[in-house]
Amino acid sequence: MAEKLAPEKRHSFFHGSQKVFEWDQTLEEVNMYINLPPNVFSKLFYCKIQSKHLEVGIKGNPPYLNHDLYSNVKTDSSFWTIEDDILHVTLQKRDKGQTWPSPIQGQGQLDPMAADIEQKRLMLQRFQEENPGFDFSQAQFSGNCPDPRTFMGGIKSD
Repeated sequence: MAEKLAPEKRHSFFHGSQKVFEWDQTLEEVNMYINLPPNVFSKLFYCKIQSKHLEVGIKGNPPYLNHDLYSNVKTDSSFWTIEDDILHVTLQKRDKGQTWPSPIQGQGQLDPMAADIEQKRLMLQRFQEENPGFDFSQAQFSGNCPDPRTFMGGIKSD
């Protein structure tokens, strides 16, 4: 049932007409997807994940991305992989349940409607996690959705 509440589509961040990356999020992580340029060996790419900073590039060149993250991440459980010419960066949120409007601080923020939809989806994921066996995939909120991180005493730690 939890897969019914997974992100349905990725958000895209464009600079001008060029897609910089796509991304999605769950209660625990933010995933970034970067299409790699053709004809560059995968071993030349690098990704440096710091607690609040991300750097991605090709060795010997200026970084493609060199920005602060929206919020802190757990560096020991964040990682990156390359598959099918896509660099996939998994950032483990330090604050589980926090709704990120964008992975990069000040860049490509979701519009208010999309941010509200994300917050509602994460709140339903929290309900699903706390109440296994129940299906919240068709649940709806009337009015404002509470913050999934702090609602009713906050998310219980493992």
